[in-house]
Amino acid sequence: MARLLLGVFMALTVAFAAAADDAGRITVTGIGQVAAAPDMATIRLGVVEEAASAAEAMRAASAASAAILAEVEAAGIAARDVQTSDLSMGPVWGDGGPGQPRIVAFEARNTLMVRVRDLSALGGVLDAVLEAGANRFEGLSFSLQDPEPVADEARRRAVEDAARKAALYAGAAGVTLGPIVEISESGAARPQPMEMAMARLADAMPIAEGEVSTEAHVTIVWAIGD
Repeated sequence: MARLLLGVFMALTVAFAAAADDAGRITVTGIGQVAAAPDMATIRLGVVEEAASAAEAMRAASAASAAILAEVEAAGIAARDVQTSDLSMGPVWGDGGPGQPRIVAFEARNTLMVRVRDLSALGGVLDAVLEAGANRFEGLSFSLQDPEPVADEARRRAVEDAARKAALYAGAAGVTLGPIVEISESGAARPQPMEMAMARLADAMPIAEGEVSTEAHVTIVWAIGD
């Protein structure tokens, strides 16, 4: 009986201690943001060709794609920075009468993803591929070739922000901060495009470079000091 009472007493002591420990904590989420000028652009473009037969449509798309790739290579873009992201073929349907659709042509599509590491050449590259026959443009995005240093700085700022908030809360509550109990990152620090300002590169196509913003979120738990 004595052993049973001792066991119950010890269990209650541990439970009360855990509850007190949980109650004596301050949990804060800090946000760190760093804006940096991009040093790389990724464009998605390609060709769409239509012909009476599937073979003719594919030959036309292949010829146009070859001309685009030649211009990209001439601009100094490395092979590792060029990739076919979509290649498709399908029928073009027309009206064959009431409730009778029919195939009137075939359409071939070839989409390329091109990374441009020299932004000063970006406008010229876009002009060149459009002149070469690119008739499909799916988007342009800016990024960093090495995002980790910027991401690490955003993480440091997130920790500083969390510490500032924790000190503010502790002061307002009339308590002191104890040691850090836990640190966790909320999602990976990833670059996000920011508002872009228009700029003209020589006499080429106007390009908006703007900035790339990297944001980090960190949650830190402090024990409340004695």
